[in-house]
Amino acid sequence: MDLIEPYKITILVAGLTGLLLLIQILIVDAVAIMKRHTPGYPVEIDHDSFLFRATRVHANTNESVAAFVLFALFGIFSESNSYYLNIFSMVYFVGRVSHMIFYYYNAKVARSISFALSIIGLVGMFISGLMVWF
Repeated sequence: MDLIEPYKITILVAGLTGLLLLIQILIVDAVAIMKRHTPGYPVEIDHDSFLFRATRVHANTNESVAAFVLFALFGIFSESNSYYLNIFSMVYFVGRVSHMIFYYYNAKVARSISFALSIIGLVGMFISGLMVWF
């Protein structure tokens, strides 16, 4: 477990990201039930609808989580600088949480800034892993 020790924060962020996805799923399901949305049918595209926004929040997180996991594994197994990998994984997570909150409240500019923050986190994670190879 010596390989994992320096990356404990990144591992914690991976678990917290899983929890974040679970919370988002539960919110979407609860809202869909309350709105009597028929399962299996697309949600109407309407940014004024909380059901639409909650669905997009979950989809947006789901779209980036694979990159997070791959970059985390790449960084850990490459034995990248743990300080940077941990910092950028936290940047990703803060970006995802703030994106969720701002999307729920339909704060479009803040939501976009939060999305950019999560992308910066992912790029930083990738670069921290890549630097070992040069």
